[in-house]
Amino acid sequence: MATPMSQISLRIKGQTTCIHHKGRQLDLCCEKCQELVCLKCLSSNHKTHTVCELSEVTHQEKPDIKNFIDRTEKNDLVQIGKYITSTDTLLKDNTSTFEKLSQKLKIQTERLKQELDILTEQTLSLYHKMEEDNTNLIMKYKQDLEVYEKQLKQQIQECKAALQRGSHIHIYDAFCEIQSPTHSLPVKPVLGTANFTPNENPQDHLKKALGKVITSSQGQTLTDQGRSVTTSDDLEQSSTQQQQSGTKVKKAVTTYKLLPQTKIVEERKSPCYIDSICPTTDGQVWTKYNKTLTLLDRKGNVIQEVKHNVYIDDISLLPTTHTLWVCDDRNNIRELVSGRLTHRFSTKELPRCICITASNHVIVGMTKHISKFTTDGKMVCTTMAKRTRKPLVCTPYRISECPVTHNVAVADFSYESDGGDGKGRVVVMDTDFKELFVYRGDIPSTYKPTPQTGGKPFNPSGVVYDSVGNQIIGDRHNNRVLLISGGGEFLRVIHTDTDCTWAVGIDREDVLWAVFGTMNREVKLLQYSSV
Repeated sequence: MATPMSQISLRIKGQTTCIHHKGRQLDLCCEKCQELVCLKCLSSNHKTHTVCELSEVTHQEKPDIKNFIDRTEKNDLVQIGKYITSTDTLLKDNTSTFEKLSQKLKIQTERLKQELDILTEQTLSLYHKMEEDNTNLIMKYKQDLEVYEKQLKQQIQECKAALQRGSHIHIYDAFCEIQSPTHSLPVKPVLGTANFTPNENPQDHLKKALGKVITSSQGQTLTDQGRSVTTSDDLEQSSTQQQQSGTKVKKAVTTYKLLPQTKIVEERKSPCYIDSICPTTDGQVWTKYNKTLTLLDRKGNVIQEVKHNVYIDDISLLPTTHTLWVCDDRNNIRELVSGRLTHRFSTKELPRCICITASNHVIVGMTKHISKFTTDGKMVCTTMAKRTRKPLVCTPYRISECPVTHNVAVADFSYESDGGDGKGRVVVMDTDFKELFVYRGDIPSTYKPTPQTGGKPFNPSGVVYDSVGNQIIGDRHNNRVLLISGGGEFLRVIHTDTDCTWAVGIDREDVLWAVFGTMNREVKLLQYSSV
């Protein structure tokens, strides 16, 4: 039977005499007030109240006390003992968890240091090679100048001799020689150039590279800005303990994940077929298929549609004005102006693909070569080789320029009919179209073929650069998208799909737009890690 608060506040536990009537024994219990009273209380504080003998009340309460003792000894005390024992396990698990997290963090940090060292060594090696090449060019130029100087001095001496003591024939021959010189001034060589701009605020990139950490404790979530994350633990056990103990325990739980996986931001079926894609700067995307250009918003709604009278081979955005340029199978290069395709210039051969560079040049891929033009069609340089040499680019399909180094990457089918070996590849060149390296689709053995990919031959359906200079390559026959460093090192598989990869494009937020499916209509926006 519960004891009222008023009684607890006045009567001391175990006191047998009345607090109102000194010396009087507490032999009765007031049923109305639930208080112990004496005989004299019946004529004062508890007048007219129903009372009973205290012995009768305690007789009824003894079984409840015995039940409490049995229940507590058999259940509650046993369970509390288990809880106490489990704290040892919790302490051990807590130590182990953070030791593992610390170890993973250290491993990731060392890995990044190693990769940074490798990148530094690669860049230094490139600088050294360029320095040697430039030194050789300069020394050769100096030698040519010295030879030319010697020849001129000899010619001057011959002319002086002819004037002083030579015959008319000698004078005539000397005059003919200076009018039609057999030697010309050596041409000053074009030296390789390099530039390095340190990142003044690398903190955000470093945090993204390291990973993300989220910790939850006492009902609050603390996020370390920008580092890759996830938290989880045995919440079911925690919940069970809370229910059994009757208390609300908020336990800090943490599991660690070094790098975020590729996240599908958006996924939908396009209203039109797509085999080439160009994201704009405002979240929209230009697509092309056959003779039609279509501008879509992020949700896949059609904003604009432009019909052309002939087949469009490829599309590219001009970085300065963000206008769309196309090449078609009538050898025309056109720019979309006010909803109409305006002719800019024509090529002698069929243009297979196009890329507009940051310097407002137009790179056009044609059979066995690519060429760089001004926007009005004046050729700047080309990879066209002599007939006796194997072409650097055989069957260009897509072209992309790196926003960091301005190197040029070409997805090349390399058909045998075009002088290739029949094996797809990505050829990377500098701004003067000198070969830097060739990527042939090689990936580490740790990436086993899936039932979807089947380990088929590399078939580059597209190549684009992201904002940090990494290459994103669509591998059509293996249904996947690859991430390659700017130096040609395989980084990872960004995404593997259930069907063919048809086109890839990157927006200014480094969100990847990829087109999959046998019908070229499954569009996925992928958020990936560039590390």
